[in-house]
Amino acid sequence: MNPPFGGSGPAGFRPHETGVLTTAPRLLRVLVIEDNPGDAVLVREMLRDAHDATYQLHHATRLREGITHLLNQGADCVLLDLSLPDAEGLTALAQLRNVAVDTPVIVLSGRSDETIAVRAVQEGAQDYLIKGQVDTRLLSRSISYAIERKRAELQLAHAALHDGLTGLPNRALLLDRLGQALTRLGRRAAYVAVLFLDLDRFKVVNDSLGHDAGDRLLVDVAMRLSSDLRGGDTAARFGGDEFVILCEEVEGEREAIAIADRIAASLDAPFRVGDEEVFVRTSIGIALASGGGVRPETVIRDADAAMYRAKERGGGACEVFDDGMRERALQRLEHEHRLHRALHQHEFVLHYQPQVRMTTGVVAGVEALVRWEHPERGLVPPGDFISSAEETGLIIPLGAWVLEAACRQSAAWAHALGERSPVVSVNLSARQIAHPDLVATVAEVLERTGADPATICLEVTETAVMQDLEAAVCVLNEVKALGLTLAIDDFGTGYSSLRALQRFPFDTVKIDRSFVSGVQDSEQAAAIVSAIVSLSHALGLRTVAEGVEEVGQVERLRALGCDVAQGFFYARPTPASNLDSLLGL
Repeated sequence: MNPPFGGSGPAGFRPHETGVLTTAPRLLRVLVIEDNPGDAVLVREMLRDAHDATYQLHHATRLREGITHLLNQGADCVLLDLSLPDAEGLTALAQLRNVAVDTPVIVLSGRSDETIAVRAVQEGAQDYLIKGQVDTRLLSRSISYAIERKRAELQLAHAALHDGLTGLPNRALLLDRLGQALTRLGRRAAYVAVLFLDLDRFKVVNDSLGHDAGDRLLVDVAMRLSSDLRGGDTAARFGGDEFVILCEEVEGEREAIAIADRIAASLDAPFRVGDEEVFVRTSIGIALASGGGVRPETVIRDADAAMYRAKERGGGACEVFDDGMRERALQRLEHEHRLHRALHQHEFVLHYQPQVRMTTGVVAGVEALVRWEHPERGLVPPGDFISSAEETGLIIPLGAWVLEAACRQSAAWAHALGERSPVVSVNLSARQIAHPDLVATVAEVLERTGADPATICLEVTETAVMQDLEAAVCVLNEVKALGLTLAIDDFGTGYSSLRALQRFPFDTVKIDRSFVSGVQDSEQAAAIVSAIVSLSHALGLRTVAEGVEEVGQVERLRALGCDVAQGFFYARPTPASNLDSLLGL
């Protein structure tokens, strides 16, 4: 028996041609899977009278026939009977959704069973309608709502699995696809390659042209990556300027490197951002997996480690992960765990190094320096753990602890010494300066400890503040407004020292030890120190010489007009209790 109404062309019907509508509403393709021809005709007649859309119907009397139509021609919505010759009950719905998960399905059943209705909706039906209780308005509205709900579901699903800026798959979708690729890998004699990309000069674009330009560049990079992929490969954005590419069916390391070289060459070509021509380079880390049982996160981590190795080589390089990198990565992970444990078990302590006025020999201030009292290694200097704390983000809680401990000590000295209390200097890292809660943290610590803001000096390196100039200026001005003083550390070693003095509200300039060490023997070093002192004084800033170790350096620095000196000549960093005699307690 031929279906009572067919698909496209003359077999379909258009209500506006019958005079019901005078304008052409939207065209919706509806597949009716119904073995009762009378019910199919009834649906046809109801939709013929609908005014909200033009319906193009196709009728299938078997589930298999309906699935074939969906696969070949598709549909905007399916009306499904649950009593079919080749499928019964919710089995029909399950089979249909297996092949057309993105197509909305409305169950149109003769059974008034609330339990089945609820289960049908739970298993993916958009609605459950009962034959004999449906009219034109209800049916057309249900179809319209089903299509809109499914569209909204798909949009939400897409947003959850794709990057909002570039439209590329995000971390979650990439990990899922990588997991599937690794599962398939066990049955094939090939490799899965993961390429981890980081744009080396992206921050320069953001700082010089603005974040909108940076976003446009990321979109262009994503488009270029997508166009360069092999069929079946996946490019994803992991956030910021990091991208990951998943390559299946890779023959080995040589092919993976060839893919990376091709991508790097593509990204080396200039980008046009507005009126500017922008050049970027990319560091690429490669990790290969050749057998099943490997976790997706492990492969991503290995590729990330290789990327950092490439950046250490100067950027614009490609590095393949090896066992040596794995060992170093494991060591870094273990070090991170130890740092976490040390922070929670209160293994960090502060030592203080005096800063002495060169004209009087009186202690004017102290610098708070963190040490790690390791249960096995003893007292560990900051050089052995600060970089790890920076990389892992632990510098934020560690820095907050250092600030609070220093402020408590400052409050104690102020109580004992009054106006003779030394200024306590605390170092801030680049990560701390960039952290959005820095100002609030400083204010809370001052209030909690009762420390006088005027007795606290925050030291920052010019390299740290120049990483994001505008943001750093704003943050340090807010810190300054709390009443603290500010010092620029390692002055003269950066690329824009004078600009830093001009833009930031510093009170003190700390002359780097590399100039101080040669001040007594090198006229050039002495001239540099003299210039820094003169410039600082002209700007109303105090100068502190770091790394003073010899009496000759003291005499030359005093002659050059330096205000304060700090170094082993006066005292090594020591616990606060050891400074009592120097402070006059």
